[in-house]
Amino acid sequence: MLAELLLVVPAALSKNDYMKISVWDTYVTKKDGAIMHFDILVPDAVKSQDEVCSFGKNYLRTKGQESQSLTASECQFCHIEEATEEMTASIEQRGYHIIEMEGCN
Repeated sequence: MLAELLLVVPAALSKNDYMKISVWDTYVTKKDGAIMHFDILVPDAVKSQDEVCSFGKNYLRTKGQESQSLTASECQFCHIEEATEEMTASIEQRGYHIIEMEGCN
């Protein structure tokens, strides 16, 4: 029984390791002229700004803003942080996570 417990503990501890993520601060002008401000979160291994922008474009499609410009001038690397469980689950599912800041409705 003790041997079984010892085998379970390391596995449980490894699940508590936090994913390091890069946060990309993004501002997009909506069709109505208002500004959308959101963060695109990706694993810190993702270095390609084009890849990050493509994630942002996917998000814009879900908001009916697919024709709006999202380029390097609208999307800038901000910082690296540890992901929450919710962020990690989202990134594992689709490759990125969005935090809506302002004007995203």
